[in-house]
Amino acid sequence: MNNETEQRKKDHISLCLTDDVMFKQKTNGFENYEFPHYAITEVEFNKIDLSTNFFNKKISYPFLISCMTGGTSEAEKLNEKLAIAANSLNIPIGVGSQRQALESTKFHNSYKTVRKNAGKVPVLGNLGAAEIAKSKNVVEDLKKLIDLIEADAFVIHVNPLQELLQKEGEPNFSGLLKNIERLTSKIRIPFIVKEVGSGISNESAKKLLDVGIKGIDVAGSGGTSWAAVELLRNKEEENYFKEWGLPTSYCIKNVHKLKKDYNFLLIASGGINNFDEIGKSLLLGADIVASARKILLEVNYNGVDGVIQLVLDWFESVKKIMYLTGSKDIKSFKKKKLIIKSELF
Repeated sequence: MNNETEQRKKDHISLCLTDDVMFKQKTNGFENYEFPHYAITEVEFNKIDLSTNFFNKKISYPFLISCMTGGTSEAEKLNEKLAIAANSLNIPIGVGSQRQALESTKFHNSYKTVRKNAGKVPVLGNLGAAEIAKSKNVVEDLKKLIDLIEADAFVIHVNPLQELLQKEGEPNFSGLLKNIERLTSKIRIPFIVKEVGSGISNESAKKLLDVGIKGIDVAGSGGTSWAAVELLRNKEEENYFKEWGLPTSYCIKNVHKLKKDYNFLLIASGGINNFDEIGKSLLLGADIVASARKILLEVNYNGVDGVIQLVLDWFESVKKIMYLTGSKDIKSFKKKKLIIKSELF
């Protein structure tokens, strides 16, 4: 079983470095919006403040290096570089699924290296919904994983479509909400639920918030299709479910409606590949924006410096958008309203 998990993680890394795993028809939906230009801006560009809070910690940018990998020797090298970049940028970083760490101690260092190199920035643990649902000692299991990386928060990734198509998949989440409620009532750090590319609806988010979840990462469609990843691993042809899911922009807008009744962190991910999409995510209601595959490609080809420069370049352009919309900081920026393109004609 341990060798199967390790090989699966290796397969995932190699496939995600290709374009074959991307949505081909469905987009994340951000192309349907325009920013509101403010011609009489009096904002001083050099004084624009990009900092925000990730739960109780101040971070320099509203950006998170999303959960990617762990549990292989290759993952250890990647995670080390990603953690160094996160520390330099003062932004949070998530580790990949820690399932392998529950099965064996063989690759514990592939996870530990994140905390070792991330310094004091928030580090997020990660385990899949199938493991959470079936665990008979869920609180004890999660405490071990949290302690392993000294996690500041913990991500539960929900991936029903991936589990359904994965040849080793476990498409049985029965008991998930009950076990999540056990975790949120017994463990003090905040829990985040993240999809992996099919999106989280308003209805799903509400049920999660009702059992104590403090963060929702919508991870909508339009970026990496984990259905495509698993179909490629299975050597299968085109499949209807390759394009399954709710677009990222739709998920952000609809989950944000719950803010009037719940206090939670809304994270936007799912095909976030440029500064334009970061800015639009924030105006649609996201508190933090996250990216995985784009960061993985950058660290793989250009190392730590490449990741740092990419994020700095993105947010230098976000600052320009903030200037042109009359926004002096992230709080005032998020109050602006995007224009639906069809309204321009």
